[in-house]
Amino acid sequence: MTFPILPLLGADYSAALEAKPFIKLAGEAVIDASAFASEDDVLQVIRSLAENFRYVSLVLNAAEQFSLDQLVVLLNNGIYRLYVNSVLPQEFQDTIPASRVAAIPASVTPAAQISLESFTKVFLDLIETDRKDGLYTTLVVDSNERCLGLVYSSRESIEQAIAKQIGVYFSRSRNEIWVKGLTSGNTQTLLSIDVDCDSDALKFTVSQDGSGFCHLGTHTCFGDLAYGLNGLEHTLNDRKANAVQGSYTNRLFNDETLLNAKIKEEAEELTEATSKDELAWEAADLFYFAMARLVANGVSLQDVERNLAMKNLKITRRKGDAKARFLTKATSKDASANGNGPAAKKAKVAERTLGANDKIFLNVVSSSDVSGVTQAVTRPIQKTSEIMHLVNPIIDSVRSKGDSALIELTKKFDGVELKAPVLEAPFAAEYFEGLTEEMKESLDLSIENVRKFHAAQLQKKPLVVTTQPGVICSRFPRAIEKVGLYIPGGTAILPSTALMLGVPAQVAGCKEIVFASPPRKSDGKVSPEVVYVASKVGASKIVLAGGAQAVAAMAYGTESVPKVDKILGPGNQFVTAAKMYVQNDTQALCSIDMPAGPSEVLVIADEDADVDFVASDLLSQAEHGIDSQVILVGVKLSDKKIQEIQEAVHRQAIALPRVDIVRQCIAHSTIIRCETYPEAFDMSNKYAPEHLILQINEADRYVPLVDNAGSIFVGAYTPESCGDYSSGTNHTLPTYGYARQYSGANTTTFQKFITSQQVTSEGLDNIGKAVMCIAKVEGLDGHRNAVKIRMSKLGLLPKDFE
Repeated sequence: MTFPILPLLGADYSAALEAKPFIKLAGEAVIDASAFASEDDVLQVIRSLAENFRYVSLVLNAAEQFSLDQLVVLLNNGIYRLYVNSVLPQEFQDTIPASRVAAIPASVTPAAQISLESFTKVFLDLIETDRKDGLYTTLVVDSNERCLGLVYSSRESIEQAIAKQIGVYFSRSRNEIWVKGLTSGNTQTLLSIDVDCDSDALKFTVSQDGSGFCHLGTHTCFGDLAYGLNGLEHTLNDRKANAVQGSYTNRLFNDETLLNAKIKEEAEELTEATSKDELAWEAADLFYFAMARLVANGVSLQDVERNLAMKNLKITRRKGDAKARFLTKATSKDASANGNGPAAKKAKVAERTLGANDKIFLNVVSSSDVSGVTQAVTRPIQKTSEIMHLVNPIIDSVRSKGDSALIELTKKFDGVELKAPVLEAPFAAEYFEGLTEEMKESLDLSIENVRKFHAAQLQKKPLVVTTQPGVICSRFPRAIEKVGLYIPGGTAILPSTALMLGVPAQVAGCKEIVFASPPRKSDGKVSPEVVYVASKVGASKIVLAGGAQAVAAMAYGTESVPKVDKILGPGNQFVTAAKMYVQNDTQALCSIDMPAGPSEVLVIADEDADVDFVASDLLSQAEHGIDSQVILVGVKLSDKKIQEIQEAVHRQAIALPRVDIVRQCIAHSTIIRCETYPEAFDMSNKYAPEHLILQINEADRYVPLVDNAGSIFVGAYTPESCGDYSSGTNHTLPTYGYARQYSGANTTTFQKFITSQQVTSEGLDNIGKAVMCIAKVEGLDGHRNAVKIRMSKLGLLPKDFE
């Protein structure tokens, strides 16, 4: 049930409306039927309250005050629920749905005496809990019923929430009342409180202000919302407030004739669409233009939803026939069926999903569809700059408080209380518990293969070149002394990242290798697989922390964590933001491996490719996350082959544990059809994928065509998984198109190179004059003089030389 959190407005509702003491409190406005003389008076107050309250309900002290017909009119025009303290006549019960009638206890009647305090008391008497701490599990949602997070309430916090009309909860970690937004500014206006069917769990519906509900700055505790119509509304409001000259949306706001015409056009195209995919496409277009008209006129999506709700609540319905002019208007379905309608034209421009919408299928576009290809290869927007206001305080805390900040932040973000933030080598046997012999053998094989490949990259001798007689130049490597390797952890186990970073660091000869990985909530330890790899590569310690705090600890150092010279490893957006911050801070003097983005794969396949192999390669990447990018470039693929690939993708996907993630990823993944192999490789080089898989005949012949890629997987029997774990190449690769500029992690990633030169008297004679000439024109006489003095003492300076 939805509990009314507002007192009755009573007989003097007009004065209450004028003063607006209740309107600001939103929620469910409960009005007293005895305060009104007629049905029209009630309708008047409904209209007054409708824009400010989610619900308007009526306390009915005597059923005979209104006839059944009058009550039906009220229920059809805005009254959400009838509160009654007696049984309604049978004819009323036969007509009015039971869900629209609620009994009020006799203890709070007559209705005119009902107050906020009395409603609160009734409410507290209704709820119960079997928790030992006496708290109530509380789900918090926004006004669009989207979940923001899970919290807990006490009886006292509920009383305060109802009295103050704001989000007030109970903090278990601090063991005190928690007023949401009191310190962060992310306040909440309470709209309503619901009780579940067992009366032991609550739902707070709130209007959330500020950056979001979560302390991490996201809109919800489960990350940022996947926007739909609400996201579109947000974007359009932003466009209206911050007009971008030349943008199409801004043009619509300023040209009502164009906007109205587009709505009619898109509505017509929706009626002409035939397939599920066309219908979805055309409806999306219509929603966009309709929302633009709403925003242009100050109408919110919530206003629309309120009207939908009230129409849904109507007890009687009108017949609903269409106007004659629309019924007599000729339909365009025949034109569409013949390939001449708007929907058919769009279908020709961009082939879309093959098969039913409920299947996990990729979109399909032709390489000639420039806009379709552009959309397919456009990477998700990075939000690093948006989260810096959250990352900066974390970094500052670690810099100023050291180990104590690490312990505090690990408790806050990982839910683990540590006595010390660092695990020192040699690692005790307890940290290897649960590690099987099979896993050890698998890790050992992978470590050895990665070691072999990276050891082969090691430059054994200095590069020495005589550029002129007597002028010897050389270049030689030196290991970066201290490196910090970030290994994502928590609920995930990623020993592969540990070995892909730890082995090359060991091969390069780094003097100190520091791991950082968040501890598990279950026992406060990192996974034994990661500890095993750390011991094998000679890591000196493991920092028991994740996120921005781990990066800050390694970049600046703490009492227990040594300051490192370079930080490497993947991570979430907070890790990425912290890495970008420290590499630009001269106080840190710390470099990083490369910019990071979501993982991605591009597969080039031809008609002879095994569809099961192709599908498995696509899905092995799709399961990384919903923002991963999966692209298949098909060379002369037939419709039959594409259908077989789609079916294989669906068949394999539904058997995967992470199918929900896969489904969302594949929804924005694409098959791009092209005609030639050079065209396919040109498309791949422009995209510069992290992983490039070649499922084509004589795949090795085409490797020379690859200019930009993190790593190439050549042939039908080379899945990406092999490179991720055991083949020997490194899986830490450039994403987001950075394969144009960056290499994947390798031995030289853990080295820097020093050059040297040695010049003899003969060499000085050969290059000295050139040096002095260039120095003179640059006006650097000190440079010129350093050579002139030497040549003069050697008797090499010409007598006529100035």
